[in-house]
Amino acid sequence: MRYLVISDIHSNLEALQVVLQYHDYDQALMLGDIVGYGANPEEVVQLVRELRPVATVRGNHDKVVAGLETGDVFVSHALAAALWTRQQLSVESLQYVRDLPVGPRQIDAHISIAHGSPRDEDEYLFPYHPKIAVFDAFSTRICFFGHTHIPTVFYQTGEATYSGHVESPLKLTLNLEYSRYLINPGSVGQPRDGDPRAAFLVLDTNTSTAEFFRVDYDIQTAQRKIREAGLPDFLSERLARGV
Repeated sequence: MRYLVISDIHSNLEALQVVLQYHDYDQALMLGDIVGYGANPEEVVQLVRELRPVATVRGNHDKVVAGLETGDVFVSHALAAALWTRQQLSVESLQYVRDLPVGPRQIDAHISIAHGSPRDEDEYLFPYHPKIAVFDAFSTRICFFGHTHIPTVFYQTGEATYSGHVESPLKLTLNLEYSRYLINPGSVGQPRDGDPRAAFLVLDTNTSTAEFFRVDYDIQTAQRKIREAGLPDFLSERLARGV
């Protein structure tokens, strides 16, 4: 089985369209934050629905857009985008976002998915050594997560844990007999590791490999649409910097 693993699209249609030009996979996994920030929430939700991911989880922006949370912890530009997004979605798409499942979710005996972390859907796991408790929160060999927008690998062998930011392209061989992994594919539509290209990952369960990809997309068009929508300028500017 080859899984396309994507996260944090954030209503960026141009980035998602380019990522979906990759066709060498069997099923897709979606790690949350389909909407928020970008200018094409309706089109992005429709593309995700057409993709028919085998499993999804909701993100924190999805919750606020759907009205499940107030967004009182959001910074001003994030809240403004979420409230604007809510008004742009059709009734059907808004219900789809509202119905996104709570993470974490176990996909099979080897794979789980989460938005923030396996112990809290809103927890940030940045590239530093995580506490053992994070690994105690899931039972599978692999847990994919998003939320930080930074491609990252944490792994545990015995009682030791290791972590690092991933620079793509990288094809990582997973030692599933002796190690367990927390893996962030990076963000499709809002990279924040200084690389503005869209990020995604492909897990091949037959070869036990996780391959990290980065692809160029039409950033200028995505920026122009954000400005034309009247969203905060910062949301447009950051796309070119990947921060």
